[in-house]
Amino acid sequence: MTALVTPMKGGRIDEEALRRLVDEQIAAGIDGLVAVGTTGESPTLSHEEHVIAVRIVIDQAKKRVPVIAGAGSNSTQEAIDLAKACKKAGADGLLQVTPYYNKPTQDGLYRHFRAVLEAAPLPTILYNVPGRTGCDLAPGTIGYLAELDNIVGVKEATGSPVRAQQIIAHCDGKLVVLSGDDATALALYAVGARGVISVSSNVVPADVAAMWDAVKAHDFERARMLHYKILDLTDLLFIESNPIPVKAALHLMGKIENEIRPPLYPLAGSNLDRLRNELVRLGLVS
Repeated sequence: MTALVTPMKGGRIDEEALRRLVDEQIAAGIDGLVAVGTTGESPTLSHEEHVIAVRIVIDQAKKRVPVIAGAGSNSTQEAIDLAKACKKAGADGLLQVTPYYNKPTQDGLYRHFRAVLEAAPLPTILYNVPGRTGCDLAPGTIGYLAELDNIVGVKEATGSPVRAQQIIAHCDGKLVVLSGDDATALALYAVGARGVISVSSNVVPADVAAMWDAVKAHDFERARMLHYKILDLTDLLFIESNPIPVKAALHLMGKIENEIRPPLYPLAGSNLDRLRNELVRLGLVS
């Protein structure tokens, strides 16, 4: 699944570009789309913009693939409000990040997610990314949450195959683990992860989709080849805070305007040169 960027033009959501991206992603073989996650600039979109972007993706996808709506917040009530709005918009599921900055306890995390699920029951993927949130959802807590209705997966973005194995062991098949880190996706597949919510697939959707398809077909030689083909690109897409580099790549490819919401600013200087060179090497720009 692709964690879609939110294209912008003149300070507003670029609906035309977003619709094009949805069609291109589906045509390339992506199995699902995540609208307005971290890559979609959820921290700096207004509540209204957030829901508009989700609606655009749902409308353009036309049920060809599932659309998972980012609907998390560090405020439980705001997460509930977003979840209800995304459910009303027709989302197939929700992505719920751990509350950031205020650092709840494990019990607080359990209560937070349970409250959201009770208010807006939809298939829900938990999202653990402590490097961004300052909050780590422990494998044991995920195991307790897996007992709740509608928890179907966890986006595991610590970048640790060991952590993925711990979650799989605690959850005993009750939910699926999805890689939230492109560089370690193949390693997580090898220990039982069932997919990836990818940043890189904004740029190379066919390769990311083909890598997972190869794993499903037990063709790990092909999967490894695809992994190493895009490894340098994956590294460069995190050379600065996501989604700065991925939006720069899509702009260089002529797909979106070079706009991002402050306090993030467009990629420039030597980092932009390095990214451009890699896109040239892959034949994505001339």
